[in-house]
Amino acid sequence: MNDGDAGATATLEDARRHVIETADDLYYARGIQAVGMDELRRASGMSLKRLYSLFPSKEQIVLAVLAHRHELWTAGVTAKVGAAGSPTDRLLAIYDYLADWFADDSFRGCGFINAFGELGAVSPAVADLAREHKADFQRYVADLVAAAGAPVELAPQLAILAEGAQTTAAIAGNAEAAAHARRAAETLIHAVT
Repeated sequence: MNDGDAGATATLEDARRHVIETADDLYYARGIQAVGMDELRRASGMSLKRLYSLFPSKEQIVLAVLAHRHELWTAGVTAKVGAAGSPTDRLLAIYDYLADWFADDSFRGCGFINAFGELGAVSPAVADLAREHKADFQRYVADLVAAAGAPVELAPQLAILAEGAQTTAAIAGNAEAAAHARRAAETLIHAVT
């Protein structure tokens, strides 16, 4: 290919990954609708022809970005929880992960909540992926609750605390919500175990 693309010599998977990571940075910082394909073309160093050969539509890029965000979220939470000791510590490690994430200068809230807010009403595929991401997290918390021997109803309560902390931290612009959610989770856990 000799259309001047920066990624022309890269493998297809490398080129796709580059577009996904570039789009993720742009969408997360500024919003999906605020970033046009021409801006993505410039930032990625690829022609529009190359972008559309990798992803047939902007929606396909958005879905790939959300799949990437799901992988990052899952890996991050799983690593933090896996490093914790007791079953209770593993449940609380979710909020420790959130505290680390919220303290990052690039934190702009949950990418799934943001995408759902922007596109959920007009893109069933985006809405479905956001719902599946949230359902996957709730299943993960339910597994941790079961391993801790706690009542089933604790899982959605802890998940809601984590979700609320994400939204609160994004709006407030600080990481305090993670500590508040952690303390509330600790209270709930101790009340039922």
